Amino acid sequence: MRRMSTDVSNLPLGSRVVVRWRLEAPDPATGATLTDAVGTLLSRDGETVTVETSRGPVTIPTSRITAAKEVPPKPSRRGASHLALSIEDLQRVMTPAWGAVERATLGDWALRASAGYTQRGNSVVPVGSPGKPLADAIADVEDWYAARGLPAKFALAGPQGFDPAGDPLGALLLDRGYTIGSLTLNMTAAREKIVAADPGGPSLTVSRDLTPQWLEVYRRTRTTVPGATETVLLDSPRVIFASIAPGGGLSQQLGLRTAGAAGITPIALARIGIGAGWAGLGAVWTDPAYRGRGLAAHLTAGLAALLREEGISLIHLQVEHDNDTATRLYRRLGFDVHSSYAYLTSPDTRTETR
Repeated sequence: MRRMSTDVSNLPLGSRVVVRWRLEAPDPATGATLTDAVGTLLSRDGETVTVETSRGPVTIPTSRITAAKEVPPKPSRRGASHLALSIEDLQRVMTPAWGAVERATLGDWALRASAGYTQRGNSVVPVGSPGKPLADAIADVEDWYAARGLPAKFALAGPQGFDPAGDPLGALLLDRGYTIGSLTLNMTAAREKIVAADPGGPSLTVSRDLTPQWLEVYRRTRTTVPGATETVLLDSPRVIFASIAPGGGLSQQLGLRTAGAAGITPIALARIGIGAGWAGLGAVWTDPAYRGRGLAAHLTAGLAALLREEGISLIHLQVEHDNDTATRLYRRLGFDVHSSYAYLTSPDTRTETR
């Protein structure tokens, strides 16, 4: 398990954390010298942190902290841990796993802009309250995106197959001429189930840095925006890039032609973004010439195994609702559909075409 750090400066305010700290004197009943505070991180400064626990706020001198880390939100229902989170809490968990060039908040809502690169990087996560009437909040969101030459876009979540028109926010957006698109499934899984489903395969190349080779191949998989793409890919609290490159061992194992010297262009990619106590899998891709060989499954399971060192036991991913091939793959690995979301996009004519 990943060791908890004594550094609390990078823990997001409002996140759920566990902070271990030294008592002034041993507990008279148990003799313990350490205790844990589990709850929401309310504040921090150079000398103290305050955690809202189930028993009330606890203020802890930073000099007494021996370990601290972010942990997943509390389950909201019974069942498997990866399915026990509410739809809203999963949206909160997913938000830091994919990056953005610019982030802002409107009450509880999270706004993201990334020069048009990816819908996730250029949309609102409307979870919680915006702190004002919905109509006013929508107008503020539209102004914020228009100032950046982008259409306002809301990632509206609900149960699988939900109708955005049945949601109060969704109904208002549709009345304003917003269009529904990119219906997406949120799939979740427990780490060890994915690890156990590994079909086996060649070794992975893993890095916390965005290497030129990984980025070069990724640019072939979709339209990118120089500068914005790199920022988005790196903008998670923790990130892991993985790839598989062909070589002698891979060619023998898969019955493929010899690919040449080591260090050549990868033929399979994946990325993990870690935040809010979960890992988000994305950017999974295999060269068409090498598909059907189990590389995507092996890459996913290999990354899941690496999460043991990160102390992360839960994984989420997003897949378009009609991508049957990907959905079958992830189900075989042990992922279940948790919920879904749709993008509702403004027809605002103030924005530029990108």
